Amino acid sequence: MEQTQLPARTGTACGTLLNVVLQISGSEMMKTVVVTATGAAVSFLVSFLLQLLLKRRKP
Repeated sequence: MEQTQLPARTGTACGTLLNVVLQISGSEMMKTVVVTATGAAVSFLVSFLLQLLLKRRKP
């Protein structure tokens, strides 16, 4: 990539990102946060329970 193309590509990427961020409403963002937190909690609990079960099976 040439040095002269960097500002144009950076500007395009930042403009696209800003447009996407502005299109997301607050309620959608909150829903995303809740779903993500729930998924992380479930993943942690399943991993923890599997680890406990595997430790009990080892002689």
